[in-house]
Amino acid sequence: MTATEAPLERLREFCLGFPEAEDQPMRGGPAYRVRGRIFAMPRMEGGAPAVWLKAPRGAQAVLVEAAPATFFRPPYVGPKGWIGLRLHAGTDWEEAEAHIRRSYALVAPKALARLAGAD
Repeated sequence: MTATEAPLERLREFCLGFPEAEDQPMRGGPAYRVRGRIFAMPRMEGGAPAVWLKAPRGAQAVLVEAAPATFFRPPYVGPKGWIGLRLHAGTDWEEAEAHIRRSYALVAPKALARLAGAD
């Protein structure tokens, strides 16, 4: 497994661990969904792996300003408040998983979010 594949595989395993989560590819690559709603989109950012995530209102500006080496405003969904999270060798996976869990909770039905401990 290459350095690029390893974080994407870890991301995939984590995302598919949520109740009713599915990997439903779209034109730009994989997309992790719950009941048809996207909560995570793995993408390449500047040749390195990243993930685009739904975020609470106002979180994007705070995160990008506080940690621009880690967070960015992704194209297409950035104007809707989504965040981009770079997945590199120094990724704090505990923090990354918290953002992924929050993204899941924002799109999943409340009962599923509670089951996942993401509410």
